[in-house]
Parts: sequence; C-alpha cells; structure tokens
Amino acid sequence: MKALRATLFATVICLALLAGTFLYNIFYSTPGAGALPAEVRIEQGDSFATVARKLRAQNIISNAIFFSLWARVVGSDKKIHQGLYRFTDEVSPREVLERLVTGKGIFQIVTIPEGLTVREIAELLEKMQIANKEKILAAASDPALLATVGLQGKGIEGYLFPNTYHFVPGTPERDILLTMAEQFRKSVQPLLAQNVTEMTPHEVVTLASIIEKETGVESERPLVSAVFHNRLRHQMPLQSDPTVIYGLKEFNGNLTRKDLNDPSPYNTYRVAALPPGPICNPSLSSIRAALYPAYVPYLYFVSKNDGTHLFSETIEAHNHAVRIYQPVREPAARSRSVNHH
Repeated sequence: MKALRATLFATVICLALLAGTFLYNIFYSTPGAGALPAEVRIEQGDSFATVARKLRAQNIISNAIFFSLWARVVGSDKKIHQGLYRFTDEVSPREVLERLVTGKGIFQIVTIPEGLTVREIAELLEKMQIANKEKILAAASDPALLATVGLQGKGIEGYLFPNTYHFVPGTPERDILLTMAEQFRKSVQPLLAQNVTEMTPHEVVTLASIIEKETGVESERPLVSAVFHNRLRHQMPLQSDPTVIYGLKEFNGNLTRKDLNDPSPYNTYRVAALPPGPICNPSLSSIRAALYPAYVPYLYFVSKNDGTHLFSETIEAHNHAVRIYQPVREPAARSRSVNHH
C-alpha cells in the first residue's frame, strides 16, 4: 500500500513538474536576445507541425512540441494566417501563437533605392500597396512632422534614407516617413558630425543629392563632388541638368533651351549656388563624397554614354570631349553644360 502511495505521489509530482514546465514554456520562456530579429514565412498549406518547426529553426520558440500541444489545447492550430512575420522583441510562445492567429506581425518588405525623390518613393509605396501616395506627399509637407525630425523650413526631401524596410500593413503614412527619417539620422548624422567643409549639413545633403543624380559609378562620386566644390569656390554656376529637371513642373524627358532659362531656384544654369534643398534622397556614398571631394582641379565633365564620365580642367578640353562624346549637341549648349547625357 505504501509502495502504491509512493508511486502515485511520484506520478503526481512528475505530472506537476511536467505541467509546470509546459506552462512556463508557453507563458514565460522567450528566445535569447541573440536570436532576434528573426523572420519566418508561413506558406499556404503549411501544417501546424511545419509552422512549429520553422519557428523553432529560427529560435523564435524553444520547444516545438510544447508549442504545438498548446495550439491544439486552445484550438488555434487551424486558425493561423499565412504571411511573412518578423519578430524584433522577445515574446513568449503564447504571444507568438497570438500573432499568428491575429496576423499581427505580418509585414511587407520594401527596398527604397538610392536617388529617388519623395514623390517617387510615394509612388513606389502605393504600387506595392503599402501606403497611399497622396497621403505620403501630404505627410511629407506636414509642418508638425518636419518639426518632429528637426527639419522645420527645410522639407523632408533628402532626409529619407535609402534602405530596406519592413512595414506592417496599415502602418500610417506619417510613421513610414518617420521611420525613414530616423534611419537617416542614425546612418548619416555620425558622418555629418565630421563635416570638415565650410558647408552646412543641409548644404552637404543638397550637394550629395546632386552627386547621386549625376553618376551611379561609386568611384566617380568624389570626382563629381570635386567639380562642384571647385565651381562653388570659383562662384561658377553648377550647370547640373538634374537640378533643372527637379525644378520643372513638367518634364517630358528632353531638356530644352527653354528649360535651361526657367526661373526656378533649382536652375543651376542661372543661379551660381547650390539649389535651396536636395533634389533626391542620396546614398551614404554620395554624402561621403560631398564631404570628401577628390583633390583634383576639374571644372567640367561629360558623359561618355557608357555610364561613366570624362573630366576636364579647362573649357577647351571640355568642348573637345563634348565633340567626341556628344557630337549632336549644339555648340552654344556644349559650352555651357557641365554634364551631358
């Protein structure tokens, strides 16, 4: 009799310990900080056992068996939503299951390429059904939002960092812009803090945006930067086609002599200074080039029609290069433009 009681007692203790372990695992255990952030994609047709294995493989849960058992106990194993989930904070298996059931944590990935304008970013986000274009543009000009990120009177153009972002469907347009602006602050401010030029941080970002638009070749950016630094130093117009295009209300793809006479403050053929603000959202590489131009005397460059440019110190050498690489351009235009495409 005593042996039976001892056996029953031992069984009860084991069951209690097992239940305690189970409940602790479900309600309190979390993945180690080193396991996050983590992503998992739930595909259509995945069994719950498959889902549990995926979560365990990414260290989002610590025990796939306990997790599957809990899902069956609460009747949630047939209710999860497919999609791509991102876990950035430590959560218990119970909350993991809740996210799968409610769809919370499903996110969309969007890569913002370097050199896009705010309008182009808005169009991309709308195309991917992440945000409404008009709401993005309205938020971008909201004084309250600009004040939040310290851009009063400047506008947000140039301060949205090109990067890959993860947004949960329904994220407010304002929050999307704040996320990109905050990424700019984290990524760029340490570089701007080392500013050794005579330019203000806003002028550096403005120049970087022009460099971004003028060349996509990494090694050329310090050279392009040098041309513009030298021109500013000599109080020469930058004569940058992309700035003119940015200032036009409408552009059909063909830059005309009329466009070059447009009175826009972004027309750097008429104004011998930087435009009032950035013309796109530049890469870190272009910002670095704006801060650290190459030590060369160049004042001109012309497209070689292969994505690269030929740089010249004198107008004579530049015009000779133009005749070689841009023979169809009018002589009057050739002598004025710093860059031809």
